Amino acid sequence: MQHHFSIATEKDIPELDKLVNSAYRGDSSKIGWTTEADLLDGIRTDKTALTKMIRQPHSIILKCTNEKNQLAGCVYLQKQDEKMYLGMLTVSPYLQAKGIGKKLLTAGEIYAKEQGCSAVLMTVITLRHELVQWYIRRGYKDTSERKPFPDNPAFGIPKQQLEFLLMEKAI
Repeated sequence: MQHHFSIATEKDIPELDKLVNSAYRGDSSKIGWTTEADLLDGIRTDKTALTKMIRQPHSIILKCTNEKNQLAGCVYLQKQDEKMYLGMLTVSPYLQAKGIGKKLLTAGEIYAKEQGCSAVLMTVITLRHELVQWYIRRGYKDTSERKPFPDNPAFGIPKQQLEFLLMEKAI
């Protein structure tokens, strides 16, 4: 199946909102392997947050669509000096384990190189062991730096104590 990558615009926000929340939280997320539903209640994002991400300087949401122009996934990219922060890597729970996540990750890394970045950074919840290993297999390294999970319901409501680990890949 062919996939097309393009920069999301504000007209994509309703569809992005539905995709991201379906992949990370609630019953629909449990279909895929990237769910956070066992760790967090609440939503993963909302239309206001997505609008802010798209409007923020040096930031984009890269979307992945199939040949029918249906949204299959997305990733948030924000240039921070000479590094690119990569977040919200999302694949529809109905399309996971088909290589779309790898393609999105690669597209994000290519975009980072095009923007003159030397590395890609990301944060991953430390308890997401399978996901951490997935990134390690793709060349990301645990920097040993840890960050607290935000105390803000807009990011979700933790069911237990959570923290992020910072991962990095030189590109």
